Amino acid sequence: MDRPDLPGFEVIRSGLDDLARGEETVAALLVMIGRPRLARLGLDVPPQIEGDPEKRLYDLLTRDEPDNAHSRYNALIRLLVSFERAAECVG
Repeated sequence: MDRPDLPGFEVIRSGLDDLARGEETVAALLVMIGRPRLARLGLDVPPQIEGDPEKRLYDLLTRDEPDNAHSRYNALIRLLVSFERAAECVG
């Protein structure tokens, strides 16, 4: 799905690219959280990173910015959901 007009497209695209390279990044973990729904939307999501992606994302955010981890985590989840909903609408 090449839809740069969708909210969060760049983050999702980056996460897919990072996963394809085997990198564990904020974007990659976000894609892993949304993996089931993203796959249903037709995205080719690379194999899952082992472990709980939600906990790993939060841990990564905490290491980078402990004071802002909670709000960043919530903002990223909202971005993922916005992308998924918009992608469902455009089919």
